[in-house]
Amino acid sequence: MTNIYDFSVINNIGETVPLTNYENKVLLIVNTASACGFTPQYAGLESLHQTYKDRGLAVLAFPCNQFGQQEQADNVEIKNFCDLNFNINFDLFAKVDVNGENADPLFKFLTTQAKGILGSKKIKWNFTKFLINRNGQVVKRYASVTKPESIIADIEKLL
Repeated sequence: MTNIYDFSVINNIGETVPLTNYENKVLLIVNTASACGFTPQYAGLESLHQTYKDRGLAVLAFPCNQFGQQEQADNVEIKNFCDLNFNINFDLFAKVDVNGENADPLFKFLTTQAKGILGSKKIKWNFTKFLINRNGQVVKRYASVTKPESIIADIEKLL
């Protein structure tokens, strides 16, 4: 696997989506949760989506229940929560594991391409973000505490 276009993922209604659908776009891939202190970042992600979608940014959200059991809902309930509370219009995918032997292959790839603090591959919490360039290569990893609006300059460089 040389870039993210080598992967397919499952969307929130159970359909397989090849990431080649996002070729030539800048991507922001985020593991999310509905009951997390960082959940308000959904609003910032939606703002990035609305501001930059016409210039080629796509936000991809992957709910995960591995951190404090903060995403116990099923895919339908997660979508309803996001629509009701944040009116998101970016792409929402099926709930996945991002760490461990059952981690989604995409996240295994992302974490080897952009390591965390002290070279760790492990994702430490919800709302870890990965910025991908138009060639499908991982450019940067951002911690949960990094608000979406604080990475605007990095996004604009890639657009």
